[in-house]
Amino acid sequence: MKTAIVNIKTIVSGDWRKPFAKGDSILMNNGKITKVGTISAKEFESCDFVLDADGMTAAPGLIDSQVHVAFADYTPRQRTIGFLESYLHGGITTSISASEVHVPGRPSDPDGVVALAVAAKKSFDNYSPGGMHVHAGAVILEPGLTQKHFDEAARQGVWLAKAGFGKFKSPFDYKPYVKMAQKAGMIVNVHTGGASIPDSSPITGDHLLHMQPDVSFHINGGPVAMPDADFPRIINESKIALQICQAGNIRTALMCLDMAIEADAFDRLIFATDTPTGTGVMPLGMIKTVVEMACLSKHSPEMMLAAATGNNANVYKINTGFIKRGRAADVILLDAPLGSSAKTALDAIKHGDYPAVAAAFTDGIPRYVGRSRNTPPSTRQTRIAHNTVMQDFGPGRHTV
Repeated sequence: MKTAIVNIKTIVSGDWRKPFAKGDSILMNNGKITKVGTISAKEFESCDFVLDADGMTAAPGLIDSQVHVAFADYTPRQRTIGFLESYLHGGITTSISASEVHVPGRPSDPDGVVALAVAAKKSFDNYSPGGMHVHAGAVILEPGLTQKHFDEAARQGVWLAKAGFGKFKSPFDYKPYVKMAQKAGMIVNVHTGGASIPDSSPITGDHLLHMQPDVSFHINGGPVAMPDADFPRIINESKIALQICQAGNIRTALMCLDMAIEADAFDRLIFATDTPTGTGVMPLGMIKTVVEMACLSKHSPEMMLAAATGNNANVYKINTGFIKRGRAADVILLDAPLGSSAKTALDAIKHGDYPAVAAAFTDGIPRYVGRSRNTPPSTRQTRIAHNTVMQDFGPGRHTV
């Protein structure tokens, strides 16, 4: 499907070093962005669908780097159906599994945790709720796993592993398992901070520096943060990615944000929701984090959007998160919400207002246009300028 968005006022690139892309249009074809700039009349006519943005702001679709998926679009923790599709209506176009730890009766033996990861990965390879990309399947590190287990999981396509919920006597015991997973080519995430559920353990700076994972999940606490004194050590003595999550300690999140920027480590700072958990289902969790980190700090909205998009894409090595030719065509349109004192989406974020999400595209396909079901309405109005597929792509009405 060939699609385009035209009449864009501002294009947020997802790259915090070069936060804006030049042009007023985005052309997409076969799931990829093919042009960012201004499209010709010939390119316009060749499209199956063209959306007039009416001067709104385009940004990469948000990437939630910690989502507690199980199977299908269902969360056992909150007994909620359809939460992933609802997250898409919060501007999240990609979700990355925090491991399938909440699957009822989930296995803890080595063969079982590998089988669970493979099953989840292959299930979501064939299932895209509402059009969302879901990277599922993470090996939960448990005693008894061997290099052969990790290699077999990797052969089956699994590329994530998770430390923090295994039946180890001490978090220090995770280190050889982290190394085996990394040797198999996996990105290893680790629970950080106080214990959150039964079978989890508090994990602090000493443990992180010992095991050297790739990503410190909810470094600001999930929901309990590790001691303040550990943050400069992790930032300055390691290359571990620093994930700030919505379901954590906001004071600690702001402290970590400032420390990372001062240490020239912002590339390692990423955002997530860490939901659904005890904190709940939060379709606007990523937007809420972007808004809070921007309005409560001195840093720009476009920089915070990069932590929710391009930084996540780079850390997890996925081909989305940027408005750039060759990247996955996952794009959202943002605007100042109706009634806000701000005039643009970026000004609204800095002011502390949630921006309106007026459209979402994944793989270049419009998943909804006009407004999302979960955000306030936009100040401006999108308009379908060209359409040959006989579908209006409206979001549908919200029902209780």
